[in-house]
Amino acid sequence: MTLLLGKGRSRTSALVTSLTLALSLSLTLALSLAVPVLVPSATAPAAAATPITVSQAIGQQTGATQTVRGYVVGQPTATNTVVRSGFPNDYALAIADSASVTSTSSMLYVQIPSAFRSQWGLRTNPSLMGKQIDVTGALSAYFSHPGMTSTSAFALAGGGTTEPPPTGGTSPWDSTYYAPAVGKSGTALRTALHDIIDNHTKLSYDAVWTALKDTDQDPNNSANVIELYTGRSISKSSNGGSTGNWNREHVWAQSRGGFTTSAGPGTDLHHIRPEDVTVNSVRGNKDFDNGGSQVSGCNDCWTDSNSFEPRDAVKGDVARMLLYMAIRYEGGDGFNNLEMSSTVGTSSTLIGDLETLLAWNAADPVNTFEMRRNDRIHAQWQGNRNPFIDHPEWAAAIWN
Repeated sequence: MTLLLGKGRSRTSALVTSLTLALSLSLTLALSLAVPVLVPSATAPAAAATPITVSQAIGQQTGATQTVRGYVVGQPTATNTVVRSGFPNDYALAIADSASVTSTSSMLYVQIPSAFRSQWGLRTNPSLMGKQIDVTGALSAYFSHPGMTSTSAFALAGGGTTEPPPTGGTSPWDSTYYAPAVGKSGTALRTALHDIIDNHTKLSYDAVWTALKDTDQDPNNSANVIELYTGRSISKSSNGGSTGNWNREHVWAQSRGGFTTSAGPGTDLHHIRPEDVTVNSVRGNKDFDNGGSQVSGCNDCWTDSNSFEPRDAVKGDVARMLLYMAIRYEGGDGFNNLEMSSTVGTSSTLIGDLETLLAWNAADPVNTFEMRRNDRIHAQWQGNRNPFIDHPEWAAAIWN
């Protein structure tokens, strides 16, 4: 009995096993037939958008979001200026269809949001120069130049394709006026620039009145000039020494350079600007630095016992004027050798604070007013240019 029962259970078990296997095979076959129909549509990757070229992006400044492929060629610091070294910050980069491009008209200026600066900013990552990258963002002007803003993605293109990075800077004057200086740094650059800007046409102090009415003309009102520190637009005819007038501010104070108002550094337009009489007096012959108390009648200007801080919009202007003076006046022409100082509050003929001024030069890009002023002084009045307006990066190349 036991044997028969055992044999009966064994046969039943075998039958169940056979049926289970059959059902399993049927289900597997059914699934194998169904899955190929469903899987491709569910898992197929989306086709990636083909990046457009930099030249296409320049011609499509509509605000639309696009991915652009180009080579990193530098950092824009002004509408027509891109630096190749001594990068002041991580806020922007310029790309072009070739790493050998030097004309800013063939470059796209790319804004770098804070989330991407540590990886894609040129100050932190100068080795990005010459690398081909893909950037996604809105095609809209940046630095008043064809550009890309609201950028949302950066990536190396083609496995990090690289061309040799270009050298030198970009300015309409590079192949002519600045030819002896391009590609140099340190003492060699300083000497070359001095030789280029030396021996300019010297004005009388009376002629400075007339010149300032041209060089500092309000772009929105040709009857007015713009005061340097206050930013106020005031009638050209309101010049003089009375309260409410504008007068001639020597950014490199006369007493700090040991010069007078005879033709020479005391009449050099590259550092003389219109300014409110009272505010001019407050600045006096102080150094430039951050901090102090608010200056009455000058919004965002600050001063203490030994320094003056102008409004943010002209900090770079002030720095570039002083750096020009330090290069132009090297002890020749019968004038003192003007030099920068890393301290403030001394009675020396030096002007400081150098480190603060270099930071101002980097933080406040050259604007169209400053560029026009440089052009007018060169073409109409003195025949020389301020090289730090055309090439702000040369400041770091000399003093860093």
